Amino acid sequence: MTSDSFASTIEHELSHPKWHLRFSRALEARFERDTQPQRNRNMVVAGLIAALIYSLFLINDYSFRPEVFWLSVLIRGFVVLPFGLPILWAVYKGVSGSARETMMASTVVVGMVASCLISVSSKSPYSYLDIFSFGLILVVGNILYSLRFSYALGSSLLSVAIMVYFVIGYDPMPTEVKRLAIFSICAKAVFTLVANYRLEASERKAYLLLLRETHRTGHALRSNAELSKLSLTDPLTELANRRQFDALFNHYWQQAVEERATVGLMVIDIDCFKAYNDYYGHLQGDHCLKSVASTLATHASSACVVARFGGEEFVVLSKGQPHQAVLDQAEQLRHSVEALQLPHLGRVAPDYVTISVGGAVLQPTVGVNASQLFRAADQALYEAKRQGRNRVVMISSPDALSGDGLSISIQ
Repeated sequence: MTSDSFASTIEHELSHPKWHLRFSRALEARFERDTQPQRNRNMVVAGLIAALIYSLFLINDYSFRPEVFWLSVLIRGFVVLPFGLPILWAVYKGVSGSARETMMASTVVVGMVASCLISVSSKSPYSYLDIFSFGLILVVGNILYSLRFSYALGSSLLSVAIMVYFVIGYDPMPTEVKRLAIFSICAKAVFTLVANYRLEASERKAYLLLLRETHRTGHALRSNAELSKLSLTDPLTELANRRQFDALFNHYWQQAVEERATVGLMVIDIDCFKAYNDYYGHLQGDHCLKSVASTLATHASSACVVARFGGEEFVVLSKGQPHQAVLDQAEQLRHSVEALQLPHLGRVAPDYVTISVGGAVLQPTVGVNASQLFRAADQALYEAKRQGRNRVVMISSPDALSGDGLSISIQ
């Protein structure tokens, strides 16, 4: 699903809520996936609370119907709890949404059956008053568990039917009390189902609103990231631009000061590029720039930063590399561009595109600053062009371009 279609789906769900509380298939799957962990935990906690309260009703059984107390212990302790606790464990470990809702709804129905069996097994006076507490079972399923509405509706209807069946056949209970009990359980079912519906509807709407804001925020962050990238990237070559290079150059220099490391810089110029533009035109000139930029980026070391400095000029920045390693890297770049064999009939010889490279490697010390490194590399480039182009000149000292401070690689 694309970003736009996803946003459209969210807006459609918000503006056209469904009475049956169901999203579109893809969104419903995401809703279940996002809410499942927390919902599973909540249901397990609710189930444990319900199991504790259900067990404490043994006190009520002992008071109201002592003659069937041990039957009550058997049903509650050896039927209902062994049925419900494994379900809670399964939910805790993680099951599908439909399995979770079905299993938790089944505990409501089983709880109702067990409570009715205990109640109608007794002939004690006023034992039937216990039936009026059975509405708590619906409260557990519809409010405490907060079953999905369709499951809450199914378990409630089934539980009401079970209670009505047992109540109608229970002779010790007066007819007037039976009618009141049936009316009471039906009313509690309606009230708790309405509350359940509203809870789920609110949960789903809150989820959609959160999803919409998350999507908008993510889209804004992506847009900002793209704008930041554009502001730091040369649009033609997709290399780092002058702005990004300046920031990285200062950063590398400061790191080198702290680490007592060297900083290497190559300044690269496409030979006779003005003549290339004059002969082939600016569109072909742009194609040439992109080809050279791609080659430099491909063959430069992963530890290097390659940037377009302006026009037909590029720079390669490195840190912690010795003089010979930078010289070898510069020669590799020169050779890789030469190997492209891009035709250049606007010059006398050679008749293909080449580059000249000026480089310098300095270690920041007292009296040596970043601008000196750039001037040294730029002077080395000037020397490479003066000596005939298509060559590498490396300087390891900012003081001179002769003697031991000069390394030259010539085609």
